[in-house]
Amino acid sequence: MKEDLMDKIKGGLIVSCQALEDEPLHSSFIMSKMALAAKIGGAVGIRANTVEDIKAIKGQVDLPIIGIIKRNYGECSVYITPTMKEVDELCEEGVHIIAIDATKRERPDGKKLCEFVKEIKSKYPNQLLMADISDLEEAKLAEAYGFDFVGTTMHGYTEYTEGMDIQDNDFEFLRQVLDNVKIPVISEGKVDTPEKAKKCLELGALAVVTGGAITRPQLITKKFVDEINNK
Repeated sequence: MKEDLMDKIKGGLIVSCQALEDEPLHSSFIMSKMALAAKIGGAVGIRANTVEDIKAIKGQVDLPIIGIIKRNYGECSVYITPTMKEVDELCEEGVHIIAIDATKRERPDGKKLCEFVKEIKSKYPNQLLMADISDLEEAKLAEAYGFDFVGTTMHGYTEYTEGMDIQDNDFEFLRQVLDNVKIPVISEGKVDTPEKAKKCLELGALAVVTGGAITRPQLITKKFVDEINNK
């Protein structure tokens, strides 16, 4: 199963089709059409948030799906598939890969990451898991804990990596992750140009995820406007 999936996404672009409640395109219907547009454009997979969006996307495309549920628990900073409740919901719906926050930050239920992964693997032994990590230590631990994939998703988004990009210093962080883990690495996080995506793949990433640069028109528009106003 893992090998077949890897063959399908290897060397390709996975498009993150997400819009949160405060965004103008927040709609499962719209996200399903975003996914269809991504498939027509040549995407090899989709990353999607919420069971509702995943159901709608499945009705439009047959691409592999990395599923997540973003859910806030009070002031906890971990919100990407943070507890077993979200894992149960995603497994019931069925996705190829479940991505979860695999940073060193405290989880809302107080579980340690190693305990969480062990519980998931015990309950759903065939479910593939992707670790959304932010630094090298987390990547190494993710492999040790039994994750199937490592994603650089959170690099630059935790308080101890804030402001960093995977392309900083000629993609040094991505190079370090690739050099230090044996499980497949999916490059994600601020990969906002075709050139950056291609570079990630050339360095050895299994696949690359791009989101806002494709599916968030308000951010795309702002990028143009900022450049126009930068006199």
